[in-house]
Amino acid sequence: MHRLAQLLACIALLAAACSKGPNSRISETEARASRAYQATAFNGPLALYAFLTPFPKGADLHVHLSGAVYAETFIRDAGEDGLCVDPTALKFVKPPCEQKLVPAIQLSGNMTSENQVLYDRLIDAFSMRSFVATTAFSGHDQFFSTFDRFGGLNSQHIGEWVDEVASRAAAQNQQYLELMQTPGFSHAVQIAHVIGWNSDFAQFRRALLDHGLRTEVAADRDVVRSAEALRRQLEHCGTPQAAAACQVEIRYIYQVLRGNSPEQVFAQTLLGFETIQATMDANEPGFVGINFVQPEDSFISMHDYTLQMKMLDYFHSIYPRAHISLHAGELAPGLVPPEGLRFHIRQAVEMGHAERIGHGVDVVYEDDYPGLLKELAQKHVMIEINLSSNEGILGIEGDEHPFPMYRSAHVPVALSTDDEGVSRIDITHEYVRAALDYHLTYQDLKQIARTGLEHNFLPGASLWATPDTFTDPVAPCKAQTPGQQDPTPDCKAFLDGSEKAAAQWELEHRFQVFEARF
Repeated sequence: MHRLAQLLACIALLAAACSKGPNSRISETEARASRAYQATAFNGPLALYAFLTPFPKGADLHVHLSGAVYAETFIRDAGEDGLCVDPTALKFVKPPCEQKLVPAIQLSGNMTSENQVLYDRLIDAFSMRSFVATTAFSGHDQFFSTFDRFGGLNSQHIGEWVDEVASRAAAQNQQYLELMQTPGFSHAVQIAHVIGWNSDFAQFRRALLDHGLRTEVAADRDVVRSAEALRRQLEHCGTPQAAAACQVEIRYIYQVLRGNSPEQVFAQTLLGFETIQATMDANEPGFVGINFVQPEDSFISMHDYTLQMKMLDYFHSIYPRAHISLHAGELAPGLVPPEGLRFHIRQAVEMGHAERIGHGVDVVYEDDYPGLLKELAQKHVMIEINLSSNEGILGIEGDEHPFPMYRSAHVPVALSTDDEGVSRIDITHEYVRAALDYHLTYQDLKQIARTGLEHNFLPGASLWATPDTFTDPVAPCKAQTPGQQDPTPDCKAFLDGSEKAAAQWELEHRFQVFEARF
């Protein structure tokens, strides 16, 4: 039965490709690659995975760093940090490893059969591997519970984690990542609680700054500086032994924990915007945008959602250069009351000034959803599509997912992994899934990859003359094929002045290299 469904999907994929008709703008090499893709799809998901692994994928714009690391790495790091494992709660705890606690170091190196059992149970507890939902514990519960279980590791490992994620991206021909990370904010929270909540945003911001909130900005910027330095050291960047991961460009999104009191969310958000502004003022890589995280269905997230969007509206007026991408619509019927599904995406865009929306799964339940889709398309608000995590957390997949609806409404979309370590996937898995579940053509996949780089938060103008239309480059580069080795002087000057356009030019070059194989 599964083979029949797979065959029908492949037939539909071929029909979709044929229905587009001839396109004079498709090169012969692209046409050959497209035919090879269609032929490979008939051989099933494994063959398609092999085909798409070297396919240029551009960017992954929705990645939580801690969720992207595989459990095996955390267990090794816990051993190095001298942590203990609670075999009942299946989580790391601080030493001493007394009573029934097991030293994490015992779970690496020479392992006994007894420890192998605990090792396997930890991997299952830290991820969605082997998980089967029950009445009392859903995929949603398992997914979000993993983060507390592998917490407590030394922050000095962050550079190693970045290297792991970058190396995995490089192996799949992905060139750019925006990693969500939560740096320290304890001092900001402390002074916020001392001052107490003030609904006058301007007064509260001034009070927080007057009490020294900016003292944490330097430390937060150092988090990513140190991570990048260690990552580049591990990858031998700048040497003849440089790893392919050195070619993966990385920026960071400042995570704000939305499930806390108003004064804490406000203070952490202010610290995030101050950190982003300081990074931009220094013209250095680092934090480029902000995002609110934690379960969207939790009590505080639901109760304070509009208040938090008003906070972002205020902060956007003070820090207009800082980019905003928001988790919104990571909800499904039954998870919250129906009225809780009616406004999150729209408020994220209209009040929260979101340039991208993470998930957007409940869009059809929003008030006037056709109007919302039209607004998203007109404003070029990109949707970060996370197919595997949407299935694992919300139970939404296939025809129940709004991915085709967004595409039909011409809302820009790009595939992302969300938490590839927790989901036990990678970006190629998501491309294969999208291709087969939604009958995507080769040109569709190129459009998705290009869309990711069109909507990244790198500085500079786009390579393309019209937003989300990847046919005509801007005037300085119009007289040549994007991605060719030697751009004209005018085009080179333009690319040198725009990190975004340079990354897009590189993607076009990678497409040319990939398609020359066929």
